[in-house]
Amino acid sequence: MSKRAVVIGAGLGGLAAASLLAARGFSVHVYEQNEKPGGKMQQFTGSGYRFDTGPSLLTMPFILEKLFSDCGEEMADYLTLSELSPLCRYFYPDGVRFDNYSDRQKTRAEIEEFSKHDAAVYSEFLDYSESLYNKTADAFLFNPLYDFSDLKQLNLLDFLGIDAFSTVSDKIDKYFESPHIRQFFKRFTTYNGSSPYQAPATLNVIPHVELNQGGHYVQGGLYSVARALHDLGGKMGVTFHFKTRAERINVANNKVRSITLGDGSKESCDLLFANSDATDTIINLLPAEATSKKRRKKQAALEPSCSGFVMLLGCNKTWPQLIHHNIFFSGNYREEFDDIFNKKRLPADPTIYIANTSASDPSHAPENSSNLFILVNSPYDNGQDWDLLKRMYGHTIIDSLENRGLTGLADSIEVKEFITPDMFLKRYGSNRGSIYGTSSNDTFSAFLRPRNKLRNLKNLYLVGGSTHPGGGIPLVVQSAYNALELADRQ
Repeated sequence: MSKRAVVIGAGLGGLAAASLLAARGFSVHVYEQNEKPGGKMQQFTGSGYRFDTGPSLLTMPFILEKLFSDCGEEMADYLTLSELSPLCRYFYPDGVRFDNYSDRQKTRAEIEEFSKHDAAVYSEFLDYSESLYNKTADAFLFNPLYDFSDLKQLNLLDFLGIDAFSTVSDKIDKYFESPHIRQFFKRFTTYNGSSPYQAPATLNVIPHVELNQGGHYVQGGLYSVARALHDLGGKMGVTFHFKTRAERINVANNKVRSITLGDGSKESCDLLFANSDATDTIINLLPAEATSKKRRKKQAALEPSCSGFVMLLGCNKTWPQLIHHNIFFSGNYREEFDDIFNKKRLPADPTIYIANTSASDPSHAPENSSNLFILVNSPYDNGQDWDLLKRMYGHTIIDSLENRGLTGLADSIEVKEFITPDMFLKRYGSNRGSIYGTSSNDTFSAFLRPRNKLRNLKNLYLVGGSTHPGGGIPLVVQSAYNALELADRQ
């Protein structure tokens, strides 16, 4: 009789773990409190408009390819990828605009229009970013970092060369003179919900992943990834239980025995993989006696990552200056992050990201219309009145975009939906409504995310963006691999 593995949550980490467990012969059951798979990766449709409401770019597709391959499948049979060119268009308050490409020469030509010095050192910085990746990928990303044996892959000289003792901002300022390019490179720290003025310069590895390795769009929208992993799990024999909430993890003798569901029933398991937020798992799902007070206190004290204030706007108008990915930078980046992380308030002058997927896939909006996914980095839920802020701050963003060239935006809106931090908390149990779990706003926090196994429990494994190695599609899938490796050691 095959062993029974239970997975809490059908986010990407849970979906990946479920298929890999099934491929190893486990009888796998996934319990998801929401109606559809994907976790924070979802889609919204209405009045002819379609929006992705989670990740908007796929990087490191080789990790997804490995997942399908390890399950005996070909990713190409499930997903069609296309590399975006340009990757993104950047707008600055002073009128400077440039397009960014994975082709270095094209980007250099764009930068030369406003900063010849920065154009000259652009490739040098990307080489530095690549060197950080080469020094950290095997040792930190593709490694559970659980036992002392895992540190064997860490070369001491490499560790001393990953810039853990300066900040992202400080390192970038040493390379570049232009405030435009400084701001451009500092934005990548937001990919894991942190501040470039506090996070270690090691996170300058992130530009390599997008700018050197390339960024991809998935035909049909990024939600196709969640749908594909759900289909893969079904083919592998995974049983999914949607609209079924896990209320409690039951432990005896340092081992998980079962989970209690919303209707009071219990489901036994030999292995439990929790794709629930790590903080929620440790503090709320596990009984108090299962973890030490020190561990629970430490977890509760971790600073959450930033969250997001999102508007979905279906507009019966197009703007020629908008491409697939667009960023309208704020006038004072440092002040923006001070608002988010220190003052815990929505920034007075926000950087505004717009995904306009109808530029690449016209089926996502009616003819001569636009589907604008608008994201502003925000503080996590700290008791703010989000209903009030939706009305007030939504107008602020729309007014700002109209002043930045999106003329007639307010009058063109046919569909308007909001996603706010309190919704992330309610729908996904994310730590205080954060998007990326914990922040990386101090020297070693990027390397000290919750590990993929709790040490005091024999058969509980943690996966997802709130765990090691971090958020984003590829790293979330990698968390499942790290957890499976730890399970193999038992």
